[in-house]
Amino acid sequence: MGKQRGRRVSRIDQPKFAIVIDISSEDQTLKSKISRRNFLLGSSAVVAAGAIQGVPGSPFSPPLNFMKSALGQSSIAKPDSVIRMSGNENPWGPSRAALRAINGAIDEANLYTFFLHDEMAELIASQQNIGPEHVSVGSGSGEILKMGGMLASMDQGSIVIPDPTFEDLPRYAAANGSEVIRVPVNGNMETDLEAMASAIRPDTKLVYICNPNNPIPNIIERNALRDFVLEISRDRMVFIDEAYYEFVDNPDYSTMMDLVRDGHRNIIIARTASKIHGLAGLRIGFGFSHPDTAAEINRRMTGTLNIVGLRAAFASYRDVEHSNFVLRTNREALDITQGYLREAGIRHIDSNGNFTFIETGHDIDEVQARFLEHNIRVGRPFPPFRNWMRLSMAKPDEMRYFVQTYKKLYG
Repeated sequence: MGKQRGRRVSRIDQPKFAIVIDISSEDQTLKSKISRRNFLLGSSAVVAAGAIQGVPGSPFSPPLNFMKSALGQSSIAKPDSVIRMSGNENPWGPSRAALRAINGAIDEANLYTFFLHDEMAELIASQQNIGPEHVSVGSGSGEILKMGGMLASMDQGSIVIPDPTFEDLPRYAAANGSEVIRVPVNGNMETDLEAMASAIRPDTKLVYICNPNNPIPNIIERNALRDFVLEISRDRMVFIDEAYYEFVDNPDYSTMMDLVRDGHRNIIIARTASKIHGLAGLRIGFGFSHPDTAAEINRRMTGTLNIVGLRAAFASYRDVEHSNFVLRTNREALDITQGYLREAGIRHIDSNGNFTFIETGHDIDEVQARFLEHNIRVGRPFPPFRNWMRLSMAKPDEMRYFVQTYKKLYG
């Protein structure tokens, strides 16, 4: 190896060991520009994430002592803080590009977001090959979901949903006077389109479908869904929640975006920057619908977009590298987790998202409490599946710790 120059040791949040960072003499001018945090949050850190995720205290790692395992000890130590495997959050956080945008947007906190809102809609529209007049930009996809619930409840009509599913839209519709008709998933825990069609009444104003579903991460076969949407949307609104569509790698899946693109009325699609882009706390989401519907949604929205979130989303949606990294590590985390479940013969739903659904054989309240003793927070109850656990994917090494803990608790 060549002679090392300008060696220094940087300590990060007082870890148990140090990271050595080599900076050559011609790069010394960078020292005044790159803070400790910015260095670790750089795209190069994303490339080297496999190595850095074992470093306690870094933005790419939990405070787990994986070094013990590397040194020959048989188990991974209990982390110093709770690992979140409950909210389907992105464990890596925003991309480097988004973090730079966030830093820059702090100086713009005195500005309104009028023009940036339009720029965001135009960027998303161009990526989906659709006109910006089809796009609504909301305070998270939750606001788009609530607008669907509001439109359905304006005439005091009913809505039809699979059960279980994501509750934001039905909860809001019910709070505004709609009757929610719940259609249980079938014996394979799949959304039952035939049963949903049969449950529709003359007063039904909206049918809600989450695809992939949540908390059960399965999909609806694309041709069956397309036929269903085209038929049902003749007389009422069909709302398709595609919060996890970026994660799907399944030839039987398809977005329904082309139906909106082709001008079909009575179809709304929601997407979010919360999942693959890691911006859940900044609340940016999107609705896609016929221009008349989009205009009505835009008139009725009450949330306020913030310039930090918009800047971050604008940068992140142009950062393909980070999204690909999240997909790769999510697949690795699923392989670790579901590989163990298959080997152990534990019933679960193969994931089409960034979470899985596991039959534990125990009441979920007990399961939650026992995992929390090991600093793992797993998903809440999803009736009627009281013995099932929704498990969000964390970083691959964190999922190895989960597997170790599951074996310890339940064999």
